[in-house]
Amino acid sequence: MATSNDLKNGLVLNIDGQLWSVVEFQHVKPGKGPAFVRTKLKNVLSGKVVDKTFNAGVKVETANVDKRDMTYLYNDGTGFVFMDKDNYDQFTLSPELASEAAQYLLENQDAVVALHEGNPIYVELPASVVLEVTYTEPGLQGDRSTGGTKPATLETGLQIQVPLFLETGTKVKVDTRTGDYLGRIND
Repeated sequence: MATSNDLKNGLVLNIDGQLWSVVEFQHVKPGKGPAFVRTKLKNVLSGKVVDKTFNAGVKVETANVDKRDMTYLYNDGTGFVFMDKDNYDQFTLSPELASEAAQYLLENQDAVVALHEGNPIYVELPASVVLEVTYTEPGLQGDRSTGGTKPATLETGLQIQVPLFLETGTKVKVDTRTGDYLGRIND
């Protein structure tokens, strides 16, 4: 158990038997009336996002979530197989649980998998990943300074907008939270 004053990003709460992760929180102390905590919660299993307000000091039930460093091995057709780096146990995450993370996963990539009561519930990726552009329309001479963008398909199948001068085979850094192009990686 914790109080609403202990809320922080990433904390997993157990509300009415469902697991909710704190995405955003804000402590509010209005001039009139009691203080409260305004939060944005994301359902760990369904991905649904809701706004919820807690009075200051109210007890909230936290879920016991164990975050482990794992390596993504492969997609076996029914789910995504991860291996625990400490004891080499393998876990399979369903496509629903790895939904957004699946767009950024490459084989043998490190990720953090959260477990609740021994069952995997979601994947935490690093803030950015490096992926190779597998297809994009060719750029034209002089496209470097216009600031325009074009669609590009990455090796995981994800489509993002990249600058006009990028070509197929270029490695790019992508923000895993927004899917935005962050820059080109030179080998």
